[in-house]
Amino acid sequence: MKKFQFLVLILLLVYACKNDKDASDAAITTSGTVTAAPAAINYTVTKVYPHDTSAYTQGLIWYNNQLFEGTGLEGYSKLMKTDLATGKSLQSVALNKNIFGEGITILNDTIYQLTWQNNIVYVYDAKSLRKIKEFTWPYQGWGITHNGKELIISTGSNNLYFVKPSDFGILKTVGVESNLGPVPSLNELEYIDGFVFANQYETDNIFKINPETGKVVGLLDATAIREKNGIAYNPTDANLGFVLNGIAYDSTRKKLLITGKKWAAIFELSLQ
Repeated sequence: MKKFQFLVLILLLVYACKNDKDASDAAITTSGTVTAAPAAINYTVTKVYPHDTSAYTQGLIWYNNQLFEGTGLEGYSKLMKTDLATGKSLQSVALNKNIFGEGITILNDTIYQLTWQNNIVYVYDAKSLRKIKEFTWPYQGWGITHNGKELIISTGSNNLYFVKPSDFGILKTVGVESNLGPVPSLNELEYIDGFVFANQYETDNIFKINPETGKVVGLLDATAIREKNGIAYNPTDANLGFVLNGIAYDSTRKKLLITGKKWAAIFELSLQ
């Protein structure tokens, strides 16, 4: 009888070791469902454009064949229309010196610009950049996008907040997780073909997220994109906070534009 118990124990140990490998690729949630590791999003850099190295980029939007950019840092925060070909500002609105600007999005010819810790959202006319109104936002502001009806906001946590554009009332909150668990530091956002693409702050990761479930289904790794494309940079940039932070999508040409804080280039990507 003891020999039989010993054999059973050995079989259980072998089975457990086999499942250790499987656990590295997938996690089991509390509901018992398996969360698969996100699929790699492959891409090709199809063009490199210049970018103003004084721009501490917080938000990037391609709208009506025009690039819009929101920048941060107190005393330097702006909302701009930027010439993609040259990287130069065509028109800009400076925020008050005590304001730290954050992400931007455009819905129905209306620009929404977050602020980091000021709890203010600025609303502008997209054609003139004339400020229309302000809203109060109770959390930190990081990234913002929309699904055509609702605004979607990140606050540096693993949550996405779905918000009414009319009064910034919160409709629902969706927690984002991958096979490794909750995904913290969600930052710049872009809504593309039914999915939210989110940069993770201080990394070169851009996650593709199912907005209904919060599950990460894809991962774009932009590690060393400047080095690989011959763009000058300082290896200490990350220590200074000059990290990837800008995602825009040209739906007409199906091209993704990405840049970073004080980066010297905007990269045009073709997703595969």
